[in-house]
Amino acid sequence: MPERNIEFGKYGARGIKGHEAVARQLDALAGYIATPVTARRGLQARLHYLTRTDHARAAARAAGLTVTDRTLRAWLDGTRTPSRKNLERIEQAYRTVRRENVARYLLARLNRDGRGTRVEIHPLNQSQVDRPRQRAVEFRTMNVRRWDRIVAAWAAGDDQEFDDAWIDQVTDLGSQWGQYEYVTNVGFAA
Repeated sequence: MPERNIEFGKYGARGIKGHEAVARQLDALAGYIATPVTARRGLQARLHYLTRTDHARAAARAAGLTVTDRTLRAWLDGTRTPSRKNLERIEQAYRTVRRENVARYLLARLNRDGRGTRVEIHPLNQSQVDRPRQRAVEFRTMNVRRWDRIVAAWAAGDDQEFDDAWIDQVTDLGSQWGQYEYVTNVGFAA
């Protein structure tokens, strides 16, 4: 694509890819367990979420939590504690399963029967860029009506598809869409 940035940050601009900012906001809307997995309470909450039904257990196994039922019972009873590597697997499986469970609900909320959701795009930070090289990039708002590809890529954890889906929406900004490939924040509510 002609407007994609190849050497972002060369002159000191700071920001993140737009789809990463959207992912942060979707993660905030997903409502993850606040207590860290390293705390007993956080571990128990995640394990209960991943093992409370047969469907949840199957989703956890598909997400990478491949331990025996005996080990899961020991972790739930508190007789054994998972290793650091297993704690990372539990956290990753929890986030994956939570995203899959929440995706359908978020999609309905964001699409709002075709009305869409208002999105605020905060431009990249140019405070470290020399004055002659700074661009005039203002705060923008747009209404996103088609969230299907974005939410599906977020739930699947597919970064490339997520980036492509977000860029397809940002092109609605007109000829300046390339200035909003990198941003400081993207805000919306569902």
